[in-house]
Amino acid sequence: MDTLILSGFSDEIAPDFDTQLRVIRELGLNHIELRSADGVNVSDLTDDKLQEIKSKLKNAGVRVSSIGSPIGKTAITEDFSAQPDRLKRTIEIAHVLGAPYIRIFSFYIPKGEDPALYREEVLERLHGFTEAAKGSSVTLLHENEKGIYGDNAPRCLELLKALAGPDFGAVFDFANFVEVGQPPKEAYELLKPYIRYVHVKDAVWDTKQIVPAGQGDGHLAEILGDLIGSGYRGVLSLEPHLVNFAGLAALEKDRIQRKATLSGPDAFHLAVTSLRELLAQIPAAREVLA
Repeated sequence: MDTLILSGFSDEIAPDFDTQLRVIRELGLNHIELRSADGVNVSDLTDDKLQEIKSKLKNAGVRVSSIGSPIGKTAITEDFSAQPDRLKRTIEIAHVLGAPYIRIFSFYIPKGEDPALYREEVLERLHGFTEAAKGSSVTLLHENEKGIYGDNAPRCLELLKALAGPDFGAVFDFANFVEVGQPPKEAYELLKPYIRYVHVKDAVWDTKQIVPAGQGDGHLAEILGDLIGSGYRGVLSLEPHLVNFAGLAALEKDRIQRKATLSGPDAFHLAVTSLRELLAQIPAAREVLA
């Protein structure tokens, strides 16, 4: 890949898949990160539904940049027995849709307990996932979701040092680091060699409020400038979480006429516009944006 690709979690636009694709194309995008369609989680798609989704993607001229799976987004103390088969099914789904990546997690740790108590169990499970992905041409990407074992940079680094390779890499999510009190620039310096994919959302340090790209404390411009300037050519995937954006009033000319929340399409439009404005300020990004 020799360009930057803009993508996003299109189910934040609407549950209806036709609406997702329509808005994505109206915004000039041609990739999505598929998490759910018509209210069905991507890992639960039946064969018939999967073929329907594939056909609609082809007709719309939209590709799947990654599968936004829920694999590993369960408590470490819950029954694990169904997870390996679910991953295998998700790999099959990725193949049908031509997706090169599957987003995964490293399991929720009981609140108040030392995550180190669960380190070996987490590594054993993720190693099994990585073995399942070997030879599949699909790469598993660990996201630094809050509350899981790998929610801060040092624990993400532990996992990546143990498992990183062709079958396992990192998703970098700015806002998630802010939400757990991990300075994003510090996290970036630790994880930079392992970053294969980027989730774009920003957050305010004090309140943990999710805000449009560049309006929070995620240091998106600085980090993306360095990442892209260092040769990153891959996906910037929007995960806006802006439907209840508290700063909406400050962005609206007619505050009385607006409701307190944004619609899904409007929130996604705001997210895309904010990212494009931010990238326009980064010379290295302007040169390689698809």
